[in-house]
Parts: sequence; C-alpha cells; structure tokens
Amino acid sequence: MDRLDSMRLLVRVIERRSFAAAAADLGVPRSTATEVIRRLEAHLGARLLERTTRHVAATPDGEAYYRRCLAILAEVEDAERALRGAEPAGLLRIDAHGQLTRTFLLPHLPAFLARYPRIDLQIGQGDRLVDLVREGVDCVIRAGEAAESGMIRRRLADLAECTCASPGYLARHGVPASPDDLEGHRMVGFVSSRTGTVMPLEFATLGRVREVTLASRVTVNEAETLVGLARLGFGLIQAPRYRFAEDFARGTLVEVLAEHPPTPTPLAAYWPQNRQLAARVRVFVDWVAGIFADAEV
Repeated sequence: MDRLDSMRLLVRVIERRSFAAAAADLGVPRSTATEVIRRLEAHLGARLLERTTRHVAATPDGEAYYRRCLAILAEVEDAERALRGAEPAGLLRIDAHGQLTRTFLLPHLPAFLARYPRIDLQIGQGDRLVDLVREGVDCVIRAGEAAESGMIRRRLADLAECTCASPGYLARHGVPASPDDLEGHRMVGFVSSRTGTVMPLEFATLGRVREVTLASRVTVNEAETLVGLARLGFGLIQAPRYRFAEDFARGTLVEVLAEHPPTPTPLAAYWPQNRQLAARVRVFVDWVAGIFADAEV
C-alpha cells in the first residue's frame, strides 16, 4: 500500500475499532491491515493504536494523526474528482426504517441506480440509533427530534401522525369524540429508544398539545410490533399516517380523534460531521430530499 492507502486504512481501523472490520470494508486480508499499520507506526516513530483483545482505539498521537488524515484524504478526493469529472461511485451504506424504505425509497430506487450505475447500495433497517462511524454507515434516515451528536443533519419532511385502533377495540371501549373521552381506554405502550421511557399520546387541542398516558398491558420498542398489537385490539397507538394506508383501506385499523392530531414527526438524514461529504452520499441525500419534497406525508 502507498501512503494514502495506509492513511485510509488507519482511518477505517480507528472508526470501526477493529482491524477485521476495517480490512473487510477495504477488501484486504486482516494480516495485511495489521502489517500496514505496523509499518506506518514504524515510519512515524509513534504508536497510533492501543490494541486489546476486545477492541482497538487511537492513542493521543493516533487521534491527532487521524484528524490530519481526514483532512488530507478529503483534499485528495476533491482534487481527483475536479480533474476527472468522475461520477459518484463506490459502496454506499445507509440505514432507514423498513416501512419508510419500502413506502418511499424502493419505488424510486431503480431510477436512482440507473442514474448512478457505479454506486452499490447496502441498506440496513431498524429503529435503533446507529453509531455511523463505528458501524461504517455513511448516512441514516431517522424520524424524531435531532439527538445524534457529531452528526450533520438535513431535514427531509414533517411526517403527519394520527391516532388509531382496531374496530374490535373500539367496539369494546367506544369511539372517543375528544381527548376528554379517553378515561377507561388503553394504549399499546411504545418505549422511546432515546429516553428508554414509554411515550405519551399527544393531542392538539385549541392550539396546544396535550399529553395523555393511558394504561397499557403490553409495551414494546419496535414499530412493526406496535402496529401488530393495535390490529389485535390491545389499544390505541400513534404513528406516522403513511404507515396505516393499507390498514385504513382494509378496515383493520380505524383513525380516531382526527380533529386532535399528534405533533408531526420531523424526518432527517444524518451523516458524520468529521468527514467530507462523499459524492455518493451527497447525491443520495439530494435524491431522498427530492422524493419527500414531492411525497404526501
């Protein structure tokens, strides 16, 4: 490896905290990665990494050199792209909620990949927070208030929310006409991944948001299970409206308290602030922003 490749490898090892993961990302044997870093440390006359049986971490010298490497590699990439006029290329790792991906992104994905034939896409799906740098993810799309430290954020949309329940549940407990009618009702508890606590229901009343926490026999921390429990009649739930289009059409769920909607949920894309925005990430974020600019959410 030349000096720039050694820098790229060091950056990846520090971000992934693993020789094996960094080597896999860059397509080199783990033994090669170990030898390259050993030679780099010998050349610099400084130990860059602390190695234990469980993880790898940068030393103070390694952290300082890592930050200089980021700047150097960003300048090199800028210069090469400007001279070549190269189109975006490489493996793009993203993470987004499964239902959101299927509803908004997948229908447009063939056109995106046709427009950028040198980009390969790896899609992770889940509700949990992702450590972008450590897990090697380039960009995540998340709903909710911004809480990712060290991330750059681009707002995509505000997702309209609604309250719903199954016809069977409403037949047993009645259809509330206002938030004042919720006494005796139940909800399916949803635990926030950010706070670790059950989120209250929200209702807009006379320009103000009212929070209501109802009794719940079942509490979950995953959105698909939340919806499944609502279909089974375990109580009221609130979530972005787009999630319920098929349920409303089939009659498996019914919207209630439509005149008292929950607060819309912000949706945004995030990427690490300590890296230059790679061309493949930039065009992906622009593409996603365009989808939500035209979508009814």
